[in-house]
Amino acid sequence: MSGLPARVTPALLKSKDVAAWLAVSEATLSRWRAVKEGPRWVNLGGLPRYSPEDVTAYIESKAQ
Repeated sequence: MSGLPARVTPALLKSKDVAAWLAVSEATLSRWRAVKEGPRWVNLGGLPRYSPEDVTAYIESKAQ
């Protein structure tokens, strides 16, 4: 055992989960990433991941 906690980083969401949450397609999320729109994301191993807090912040930023 290395003594490190089993989970070092907070849970991150996959594109399919965020797309379902926002009721948009994964293609829409991909387009948003390309034009720097949508929730903040990180690139982990070539795959986009989203924190629940960033998705919530994006939703709140769109409230009228």
